[in-house]
Amino acid sequence: MANMIMRFPGGLPKALTLSYDDGVEQDEKFIEIVEKNGLKGTFNLNSGCFPPEDVKYEPGTIHRRMPLNRAKQVYAKSKWEIAAHAYTHASLVGLPGNIATEEIAKDRKELEEIFGTFVRGFAYPYGAYDDTSVEILKNCGICYARTVEATHDFHLPKDWMRLPATCHHADPELMNLAKRFVETKDWWDPMFFYLWGHTYEFEQFDNWNVIEEFAEYIGGRDDIWYCTNIEAYDYCHAFSQLIFNTDMTMCKNPTSKALWFSYGEKNVYVPAGNTVTF
Repeated sequence: MANMIMRFPGGLPKALTLSYDDGVEQDEKFIEIVEKNGLKGTFNLNSGCFPPEDVKYEPGTIHRRMPLNRAKQVYAKSKWEIAAHAYTHASLVGLPGNIATEEIAKDRKELEEIFGTFVRGFAYPYGAYDDTSVEILKNCGICYARTVEATHDFHLPKDWMRLPATCHHADPELMNLAKRFVETKDWWDPMFFYLWGHTYEFEQFDNWNVIEEFAEYIGGRDDIWYCTNIEAYDYCHAFSQLIFNTDMTMCKNPTSKALWFSYGEKNVYVPAGNTVTF
């Protein structure tokens, strides 16, 4: 029996996504840097934390959240996903169930109204989560939730509700991981690079060069799918619904997404709603 390996849209072997939190002013500069190189990802926002429109920060303040109107303008110009991060950025662990539910559901509802989109993703405030918070997130319609754990590898997550990252952008191994990701060919699995952080950290540590170097190196490559978190989730979820016959010669795609995989020496494309033989 030959090996079957999921491929990303267009038959690509690799995918890259980013995840950045809190809705801070530095997101605007960050978007310019990464989108210039074709990178995409997700901003995780707290809809209960937008400051007044006339907010004046003290000199030297690094963590500067954007007022709502500015946030709408900044994110409207990007191709990024908007995801939830708890209404008041409260840790879900230890909260009474009804309060945790409100933190999630209210954040999701308001972000959807503000940005006119579906909000289905989440990032755990402070990286804190437990089995109870995972169940509450599911009940609120959240389908993936990012932790702050680092794997230093490129495997797809086994549990999207406890989603780890490849690394944080301050990880000393960042560029070594990027080079390994770019240079590795014919891996036995689809390769998935997930980077996370806060954009205010680039100002705090005066190291915008970190993301500039990363984006310039890893961007613009024809074997990488640059996607948002939800695009990655939706593709993998659709792929899991493929139907095969027992001889592995026929495949039905019951979803609305075109899907790709390799089977032995064959590269197979299965259009949405179609059945193919291979």
